[in-house]
Order: sequence, then structure tokens, then C-alpha cells
Amino acid sequence: MHQLIIQYAFLLAVILFVVMLAQKIRIAYPILLVIAGLALSFLPILQDIEIEPELIFVIFLPPLLYEAAWNTSWKDFWKWRRVISSFAFPIVIFTSTVVALISRSLIPGFTLALGFLLGGIISPPDAVSASAILKNVKVPKRLTTILEGESLLNDASSLVVFRFALAAVMTGSFVFSKAAGNFVVVIVMGILIGIAVALIFYALHRWLPTTTNIDIILTFLTPYAMYMTAEEFHFSGVLAVVSGGLFLSARRDQILTHRSRLQSINVWEAVAFVLNGFVFLLIGLEFPVIINGLGENGLLPAIRYSAIICLVLILVRLASTYGALYFTRFISRYITTADPNPSWKAPLLFGWAGMRGVVSLAAALSIPVALKSGEAFPQRNLILFITFSVILVTLVLQGLTLPALIKWVDMPDPDYTIPFEQQKQMVRKKLSMLSLKILDEKYHDALEHNDMIRSIKIRIEAEMELLRDWEKEENISRSEDFYHDYRIALEDIMSEQRILLKGLNKKEQINDELIREQLELLDLEEEKLRRHFSQRDI
Repeated sequence: MHQLIIQYAFLLAVILFVVMLAQKIRIAYPILLVIAGLALSFLPILQDIEIEPELIFVIFLPPLLYEAAWNTSWKDFWKWRRVISSFAFPIVIFTSTVVALISRSLIPGFTLALGFLLGGIISPPDAVSASAILKNVKVPKRLTTILEGESLLNDASSLVVFRFALAAVMTGSFVFSKAAGNFVVVIVMGILIGIAVALIFYALHRWLPTTTNIDIILTFLTPYAMYMTAEEFHFSGVLAVVSGGLFLSARRDQILTHRSRLQSINVWEAVAFVLNGFVFLLIGLEFPVIINGLGENGLLPAIRYSAIICLVLILVRLASTYGALYFTRFISRYITTADPNPSWKAPLLFGWAGMRGVVSLAAALSIPVALKSGEAFPQRNLILFITFSVILVTLVLQGLTLPALIKWVDMPDPDYTIPFEQQKQMVRKKLSMLSLKILDEKYHDALEHNDMIRSIKIRIEAEMELLRDWEKEENISRSEDFYHDYRIALEDIMSEQRILLKGLNKKEQINDELIREQLELLDLEEEKLRRHFSQRDI
């Protein structure tokens, strides 16, 4: 146990170092983590690290899926629902079928059931990898939305394919009509169970006297409750987490206090970061173990099979994205679509952003070592090798070239014709106008006698005047300089305020809790400043 703690503490330190290095050289951290895992796999202290296959789904998937669903914009998700749904269900099944047919004809002794098993494993792209890459480049918002939404749903559909294929391998029988009916039942019931469990936790948050800490703990229990309840009844636990997560995310303002929302965001970001880090590092660490399992004569054929299947996956995804483009142009004549005439640029970027990652790894490692009869699971090491190869190739090849492709394509954002900064100014102006209206209508008498309420109006009027000043033509060209000076001045003021507060805290008559409260308020102001400039730093 002591040795295990040391190993995972060392891995955590490696994750932190690699991510900092990735930020420094502006490369998506999943790529460097996989490479680091490969390098570390040769260290004797790490060669005995392994995770029980049956625990992979329970440990990693529920919290990662829930965190992704929680951060998904329901507004954007609904806008692009047709594109997302087409890639989440029909195209996943199409990709799995192509992989199944090619692997059966390519690999000696590979059955159709094993082919669908492999197809279900490697068909879903990973949103974590794509999002990590897209953070460093400027891309249209629709691309990120569709990638994240697709990942949420295609994880579920691919794992349903995986489940039925695994059952066919374990039992030795497969009836298509029965599987097709069960496929629909598993999906629908998974969604219903997810929403049902979400309603229970909605009631707990809404009507019990919870605190911030209790709220955060409940959010950690929620995805596991959804996943295990659905799996207990043999339905889709993944879809239960996704549907329940989307349901609660849309109602976060009703069930969580402002403090719970702020703290839970920070906690969940840290947890998701660590889990993703371990998963990508594990990919590299486990790869040499998989190679050893192939034997001396099995490596070269496995490399050949992996190269062909990687090429097939990339071509199938590109063909699917362009197929979706032409279908959208056709169907737009008869129904209303979000974009009736999409350009060729979006499908190219969307198709090339199909890196594989967390879900493929979890599914592959969850394959049992033996059948119920006690015999070794057929072709397990080869399936694992192909899966790990697909993850490595797509992460490194597509991940490293995607930023360059985005710059070469230079796709403008067709959805937001108003620049981001103008949108922000417009929203702030509307908020200020509403505030002044409330003060004038509801607190007219208080404005004359209450200096504190009057100070609110003075501050808002000053902000309005500042917004009007920034909109003047002579100041538009100097806005970058204005924002730079504004940021530097605020950072300098807050730095000096912290020094003053720490100095005051040394005095005996000043309450320490008061100083901590003021420091927390400064932290919030600094976070507001960071968020204000986050879009400008891309």
C-alpha cells in the first residue's frame, strides 16, 4: 500500500510537470502525457501499475461525463442537435460497421462480433483532447459546441455497440433483430433513469438545508448514482449520466447557491483535470505491456493492422463530415436547419479533430481477460494494441497538425457577426440600464436619504458613461491600449491592497477573519478580471 501511494504521488507530480510544460510550449497536454507515459513505462518502479479492468468504467467515466455534461451549453446543444445526433448515433454505427467488416477480412481468426467490439471501442472521438487543442487557437464557436456535444452522445452509443458485441463474444450468439430492439430500449431507458435520478438530487439540493460542502459532495455522488442505477438494470449508464447531467446543469441556478456554484466549479475542474491526466498517462504506461502480450511474432502484423484501421477511421470520419455537409444542403430545402449552406471548411476541421482518448481506453481495458468458460478472451491483446495505436496516432498526428490546419483554413465565425467585445459591452449596458430603472422606480425615496443606495447609482452611472466613452470613434482604435492600461492598473491596485491587508492583519486589534474576507473579495475581483480578458488573450 505504501509503495502504491508513492507510485501515484509520483505520477501526479509528473502530470503537473507535463501540463506546465505543455502550456509553456503551447501543445495540448494529452499529447505530451501519452508520450511521457511511454517514456516512464520503462522505469522499474512503474512497471507493476495496473487497474482492474472491471473498475475502469466506474472510476473514470461517470465523473468525466458528468463534468462534460455540466459544462455543456444547452442552448448551443439544442441549436446543433441534428448534426450532433447524426454523429452520435448513425455515424457511430456506420463507423463500427466499417471497422467490423474490414477487421474481419483483414485479421485471421477475427469474427464479426470481435470486429464490432473493436468498432465500438475506437469509434467515439474524445472531446477532452480536441478541447485542449482548440483552447490555444481561434475557431468558430460552433466547431467546439458540435465536438463536445457529439462526444457526450457518441460515447454512449459506441459503448452500447461495445456492450452488445461483448455479449455476443461471451455467449457465442448474436441475433440482429433482438439486438436492434434492445439497442433502442437500452438507450431510452438509460435516458429516463438518468432524468429520474436527477430529479431525486434536484429535490435534495432544492428542499433540504444543504451547505456549500454538502452541495459539492452531492454533485460527486450524482454521476455515480446515475451510472450504477442504470447499469444495475442493464441499461446505458453513460446515457444516464449525460441526460441527468444536462438536466441538472440547466437548473443549476435553482438548486445551488452562488457560493456552491463558485466552489463546485473549481473543485470539479481540479478533479476532471487529475482524472484526465491519469487516463492519458496510463495510455502510455500500458502500451509496452500490451506489446509484450502480443509475443515476438505478433508485433509486426499488429502494427500493419493498426496502420490500416487508423487510416480507415480517419477516412470514414472525413467522409462522414462531408456527407453530413451535402445532406444538410439537401435537407435544408425542406426543413429549417441551423446552417442551410455550410462551407467546406467546417467539415474538414471537424473531421480532422476526431482524436480518440478516454472512452476508447476505458472500453478496451474493461474487456475481460477470460470467457465464462475459463478460456482466454479471443484476440484481447490485439484489440488492446490496435486501440492504443489508434489513440496514439490520432492524438499525435492529428493533434499536432490540427492547429496548423485551423490557421491554414482560416474559417471565420459565421454565427457571431457582432465581435465578442461589442457583445460584452451591449450586455453590460443593458444590465446597467435595468439597474438604473429599478433604482429610479423602486428606490426613488431611498436615493434621497440613503447614501449607500445613492452610491450604487453613482457607480452604475459612471460605468454607463465609461461605456459611452469607449464607443466613440476616436477611442475605438485605442481600445486595446485602454484595456491594457485598465488591466495593469487594476492588478497593481489589488496587489497593493493585499500588501496593506497583510500589514493590517499583524495588528492585534484587527480581526483575522475580516482580513480573510477582504482577501477573498480581492480574489473574486481578480477572477472577474481574468474572465473579462480571457477571450482577448486567445
